[in-house]
Amino acid sequence: MKAQELQATVDLHHNSEPLVFCEREVPAPGPGEVLLRVLACGVCHTELDEIEGRTPPPVFPVIPGHQIVGRVERSGPGVTVHRIGDRVGVAWIYRACGRCDFCRRGLENLCPDFQATGRDADGGYAEFMVVDQDFACPIPESLSDLETAPLLCAGAIGYRSLQLSGLQNGDALGLTGFGGSGHLVLKLARHLYPDSKIFIFARNPLEQRFGMELGADWAGNTTDTPPVALQAVIDTTPVWKPVLAALEHLRPGGRLVINAIRKENHDRNQLAHLDYPRHLWLEKEIKSVANVCRTDVYEFLKLAAELAIRPTVDVYPLEEANRALFALKTGAVRGAKVLAIG
Repeated sequence: MKAQELQATVDLHHNSEPLVFCEREVPAPGPGEVLLRVLACGVCHTELDEIEGRTPPPVFPVIPGHQIVGRVERSGPGVTVHRIGDRVGVAWIYRACGRCDFCRRGLENLCPDFQATGRDADGGYAEFMVVDQDFACPIPESLSDLETAPLLCAGAIGYRSLQLSGLQNGDALGLTGFGGSGHLVLKLARHLYPDSKIFIFARNPLEQRFGMELGADWAGNTTDTPPVALQAVIDTTPVWKPVLAALEHLRPGGRLVINAIRKENHDRNQLAHLDYPRHLWLEKEIKSVANVCRTDVYEFLKLAAELAIRPTVDVYPLEEANRALFALKTGAVRGAKVLAIG
């Protein structure tokens, strides 16, 4: 099979082609696993974190990719959940133990044995992959392959972020950073909280205009002051500076939700400017998002199908995965980037 391999962590500023396009043996499904023919795979900022070593794979080489749409090609012994030909999705949660206190409470994203697709196990930048049957999610028929891929991470983790924000209808919401996840959160929030005003913070004017096109009430730079104080802000940026700005924009009792697996370290000195009275006093909160649970994926896909939430996608062939990643690293993001494979 054709695949894109990550063979070592690299600095994308010095190496714009971190993945090696190669031939691999098609993997065989083990007990309880299914072999998927990959149809599409989203390109996520978390791949940049893996490639640049902020959340590195434990072993190399590894095939990245964790927003995977595929069809069941073959089943291993003991598979009862899916049939040959079923279309399923795989998110960043590749496996959890199922036994610990977190898993028993439905918080498998906090499991100490959590494994990530495309980091701890080979992912979807390939023509085939294997996954445990219980971590492959059925996809509603109304969602196309290319539309579904970003929903599996950018959409599902955006959905989890919105839940963690504690937002009520009518509350003002801010979205800091406006890429694959942000534009899906805006679409979802418009349906769930029709009376809430939504404010976009993005450095790039193209992303600001994109937010306004999708129905935002205001758009400005990450350091601009919105017209009203915000009850909640969801931050999807890779850096620290917007975090301080977002805290300053919160109303008393407001909550900042940081939707990022890792933050880049080049601007970590920004945290030295944290000022308690200005940024945190009056019961403001900071909440982080840790991955996704399977229920987030199931529930969000159902909502996306029912509410006709569709991402804006920029499509690349598997052979051009490096170009998609470099564009995500360096350019303005309009929606989500997806590899068309099958």
